[in-house]
Amino acid sequence: MAYEAGALDATIAAAAGDDTALYMELREAFRESLERQIDLLRRARCDGNWHVAAMRLKGLGASFQAWPLIALADEAVDAAPGDPVVIRKLAAFAQEFAAG
Repeated sequence: MAYEAGALDATIAAAAGDDTALYMELREAFRESLERQIDLLRRARCDGNWHVAAMRLKGLGASFQAWPLIALADEAVDAAPGDPVVIRKLAAFAQEFAAG
């Protein structure tokens, strides 16, 4: 699932209005939260910790209307803790967002 720059960036831009500094701050906050939750997924060794991190990712995606992230988080919710495929997909999403 690919990062869709248009929709997510448009949501951040709408929240920031004409304030470029706020736009950058919101974008960075999203990136940091995304990375933090992916790291928690990587380190999760039990269903509970995995599920909490996946649901936080889903909430982050919902907050910013990032539909691909919501779909990836749903995949994580249904996966076993430590699922390398899900973690790779999320890491790729985060990398594409950071590069955009």
